Amino acid sequence: MLNAEEDHMKVIENAPRLNKGAVFLFSKNNRNNKWRHIMEWDKPHTPDEIIEEGKKKLKSSMRYLPWIIAVFIILSGLGGMIYSIGPDEVGVKQRFGKYISLASPGLHIKLPFGIDHVTPVKVEKVYKEEFGFKTQAANVKTRYYGKGTTDQSLVLTGDLNILDVRWIVQFKIKDPVKLLFATRNPINNIRDISEVVMRRLVGDFSVDEVLTIKRNEIDDLSQQELQKILNNYDTGIQIITVKLMDVNPAEPVKPAFNEVNEAKQEKEKMINQAWEKYNKVIPRASGEAEKVIHEAGGYAMDRINRAKGDSERFLTALVEYKKAPEITRTRLYLETMENILPRVKEKYIIDAQQTSILPLLDIGKKGGTQ
Repeated sequence: MLNAEEDHMKVIENAPRLNKGAVFLFSKNNRNNKWRHIMEWDKPHTPDEIIEEGKKKLKSSMRYLPWIIAVFIILSGLGGMIYSIGPDEVGVKQRFGKYISLASPGLHIKLPFGIDHVTPVKVEKVYKEEFGFKTQAANVKTRYYGKGTTDQSLVLTGDLNILDVRWIVQFKIKDPVKLLFATRNPINNIRDISEVVMRRLVGDFSVDEVLTIKRNEIDDLSQQELQKILNNYDTGIQIITVKLMDVNPAEPVKPAFNEVNEAKQEKEKMINQAWEKYNKVIPRASGEAEKVIHEAGGYAMDRINRAKGDSERFLTALVEYKKAPEITRTRLYLETMENILPRVKEKYIIDAQQTSILPLLDIGKKGGTQ
């Protein structure tokens, strides 16, 4: 036991002569008398030692600094050289700020370190601008709100009425180069021009026309005018559609406007009812009048034809009568009797020599002597 403690003291006394910061500890419980070597670094305790130690560490790390910087530059350059363009995009490539070309969808290479700059522009996406309202949430049931948009939606009509007009403009990017370099703020341009065009077109029609029959016409005309102005400004934007979403009277005058509409609807209802009765009575009366007229015409034609036939038959008989008066007279008498006698129910034959009327008193009576 004493030998082990002496050996332990010797190691501690010789510790400063070993490598700096090395401390040897020995295990007394090691059955095989093997030493366990644990090395820890001593911490400096004086300012000079701290400065000296820092200089040594900095000097050792400075050897790797150029390599670290070189690797960082290489990685940055490689990362900046490769870029990708989405399937619905077109890349506008600039070199030192000057436009040089367009990049199609896919992977491409450019000069790094800010020499080349690529701006992806979505040319297939349909954008939408809303006027007079804003979409609060777009999902199964879309919610809108119009707070703070009344200045856009209040429009004066041609008959000096105020309407709350709400519409949308849908557009696509047709020329990304013109979009980036020919205009500073294309969205504001679209909104300003659309408001001007819509106010001018609504001002060309009356309030009733805007509310009813002229909505589609206003949509078409505003789309054409808006596209024409944007083309003149070289914005590179294509208008897809302009559509009136909702047209109503302004809130302060809505009750009076509703009363006027109700009166107009009542007027139209009465007019329609009157026309309904007119269409029932007048055609029937016209039909009956036409029927009477046609019947009268048929009767007149029949009488005329009969008169013509009778006159021709009389003239024919007259000619025959002049040729043989007695024979013609007898024939006419027989023809007349032939027409009359079949229609007589009872026939009585009287003697031409009869002079008294007494025998005629029993005519028509039944019975009597045979």
